[in-house]
Amino acid sequence: MVTDNHSRRWWLVAVLSALLAILVANPAAAEPGEDGAAPKTLKDELEAANRGFLEAKGLLDASRARQADLNTKIADLQARIDATREATTGLLLMAYRNNGLTTAAALLGSATSEDFVDKASTANGMALRNDKKLKEFNQLNRELAETKKQIDAEVAVQEAQFAAMEKKKKDAEKAVANVGGVNSAGFVSANSPAAQPAPRNSDGSWPKESCNVDDPTTSGCLTPRTLHAYNQTKAAGFTRFVGCYRPGEDGGEHPRGRACDWASDEKTFGGVATGAARTYGNNLAGFYIANADRLGVLYVIWFKQIWQTATRSWKTYGGQCGSPACDHTNHVHLSIV
Repeated sequence: MVTDNHSRRWWLVAVLSALLAILVANPAAAEPGEDGAAPKTLKDELEAANRGFLEAKGLLDASRARQADLNTKIADLQARIDATREATTGLLLMAYRNNGLTTAAALLGSATSEDFVDKASTANGMALRNDKKLKEFNQLNRELAETKKQIDAEVAVQEAQFAAMEKKKKDAEKAVANVGGVNSAGFVSANSPAAQPAPRNSDGSWPKESCNVDDPTTSGCLTPRTLHAYNQTKAAGFTRFVGCYRPGEDGGEHPRGRACDWASDEKTFGGVATGAARTYGNNLAGFYIANADRLGVLYVIWFKQIWQTATRSWKTYGGQCGSPACDHTNHVHLSIV
């Protein structure tokens, strides 16, 4: 019996040792550790530049929409003014020429008191109608002038937001250039499905959100907008392994519930993506680029390249780590505003 127990213990030790060796030899199965490759200051710069760009762009787009509505209103007002201009001008000329004398002469020429009352009543009715027409014409012109002022205000808003966007774009380009980023071909998918837009504020900006909804991939939390992006990604057919929330504070979006890492392999974060896994990652990255404005994408990282919403272009990124997780060659990283 002692010999049997001794043998079972050695067998158990051998099995545990083998399992440990497998886990140590295959660290890619764990969560991506790419955040260690990017300095906290770089992440802060990326977040600030792209968030600022998105906020300005949201306000710009909303202002352009309001301007379009105002232009439609101006066209309608101008058409109504043009339609009544001739008649209104005729009334003004008539009033100027007779100065009320024609009406007075007609009243004095009444044959009877009843005739006088009838003519006076008719004249009063005409005066009231003419006065109403003149007031309506003047009101239309006042509305037109006010609407044009609103157009001028929207143009000022657009100029300010465009300037802000240009600054944030330069900040984003500088942040990546400081770590050696240069222009790259990137990934674009012409056949990406359209995602359902995430909710915005009435002025076009993105609502401020906290990490307060359950993360389907961990025991952590996500922002509602990140969960929306997660659900839209799944609905578009990208259903491979994914991990979102991570508690470790590193300056990035994971501990804030604003980022997800989508593995290119079916069930785990594997080695460098090739073949179908590489195609899957390419298409997923392209999906996020095509739907950046709908989902509130800050930036996307895939295969040593980064796409930022502020620059709308791909740049080289990373590659100095030597591991699939750090180099983003086994997963697509998505950050949401």
